[in-house]
Amino acid sequence: MMTAAGLTALNGSIVSTALPEIVSEIGGGGTKTYTWVITAYLLTSTACTPLFGKFSDLYGRKRLTLISIYIFLLGLVFCATAPNMPLLVAARAFIGIGSGGIMAMTFVVIADIVAPRDRGRYVGAFTSVFAISGVLGPLIGGVIVDNFSWRWIFIINIPFGLVALGMVQKYLHLPMTRRDTSIDVVGAVLIVSGTGSLVLTISWISGEYGWTSQPTLIMGCVSLILISALFLWEPHAENPMLPLHLFKNHTVQTMVSMTTLISAVMTLVSTFMPLFLQAVTGISPTNSGLLIVPMMLGLTFSSTLVGRRVTATGHYRKWPIIGTVFGAVGLTMVTFIARSGISIGVGLVGMAFIGFCSGATFPTSTTAIQNSVDIRDLGVASSMAQLCRSLGGVMSVAIFGSILNARLTLRVDPKLLRAPRKINALPEPSRTEVINAMLDGITTIFRYAIPLMVIAFLISTRVKELPLRTHAAYEDSESVSNGTNS
Repeated sequence: MMTAAGLTALNGSIVSTALPEIVSEIGGGGTKTYTWVITAYLLTSTACTPLFGKFSDLYGRKRLTLISIYIFLLGLVFCATAPNMPLLVAARAFIGIGSGGIMAMTFVVIADIVAPRDRGRYVGAFTSVFAISGVLGPLIGGVIVDNFSWRWIFIINIPFGLVALGMVQKYLHLPMTRRDTSIDVVGAVLIVSGTGSLVLTISWISGEYGWTSQPTLIMGCVSLILISALFLWEPHAENPMLPLHLFKNHTVQTMVSMTTLISAVMTLVSTFMPLFLQAVTGISPTNSGLLIVPMMLGLTFSSTLVGRRVTATGHYRKWPIIGTVFGAVGLTMVTFIARSGISIGVGLVGMAFIGFCSGATFPTSTTAIQNSVDIRDLGVASSMAQLCRSLGGVMSVAIFGSILNARLTLRVDPKLLRAPRKINALPEPSRTEVINAMLDGITTIFRYAIPLMVIAFLISTRVKELPLRTHAAYEDSESVSNGTNS
């Protein structure tokens, strides 16, 4: 499962480096095509996550894991052979389905085979895989684009996908418990269409159309209607795709709310800090990606440390509180990066603190949620948490990106935002004026995000600690099955 998780995490980060080259070779329509390559992937990977979680509750984890990897591998082939941009966008949407399935299955399978008391160190290890892939992706993508065809960024993942497929097929052995196999078709359609239209609305806000355009308003109304219909329908469904009783679970309420806000902050920093560094120092996109390393190191260190401590002590409540304090301090440090006499090093330390926050809260919340729900809801609860984190990141980029664009539009040529390294080549005094505008705009959105981390801290203080179960989910399933049979 670590192999499968690393595969999709690497693919997600490796593509961003090659996008300018892809658009220049087979693209058309400028930045709109660039945006759609990203949006198509986000759309399907986010919308399909809860479906895979629910279907795995009905038909088994191994079957859904294998299906996810098969879809992912086919998507890689489609992307590598796409002759034009529309087909590449379609292929990215297809690969997003597989990626969403793999992400959903990863933590659900851990829950099946590892008891909550021992799960912390495993979840921490998986979180480290995502962090390492986030660092390696831009580097590998840069090397491939500089020396080979961009198509190799997809081809290079195929052997790893085949290895993951073979390992899951051979080594993943989980008992299959008979469950009610009726499918909530209406709920499935509403989840996919509602989530998809919401992601599309958010993407249009920050990308093509803006807040008040007619397409954005129409799509926003559509998403509101579909999501409202979902919540009205599910209480009457025989086997609901999204059991609404999960929202009454105190642990689910607090952990999902907290990690959604933290995901928004982490995505904000990892998205806009490279833009800041390129604009101020003129370094390359690949090298600016390297400067995200402190955040990933903080995440790796804390996820490993916290996972082991939770396993050793059985207590997890204090770690979200400690993590959010680190996150608030780190984000505050990042906002001072533009002040006179403050070095970039202070901002990088702040990024490490934000990474520590993520590593201390994400694995802990996953373990706490899985420990608090009934076995039959394990898959859908885990995937719902993943869905909310993804939406938090997407909304963060859309909302804060719009704020940044609004502040810079009147002071900076939009062409410079697409090529920030050119700012340092401007003649004076234009160069200083543009850099000051960038510093002001980016640090302002970081400052606006501080209340999100404060709210996350307040939510973390409401977390109630439940005793961690000392047996794995599949053992519970076998016990239930044996009790029923007897």
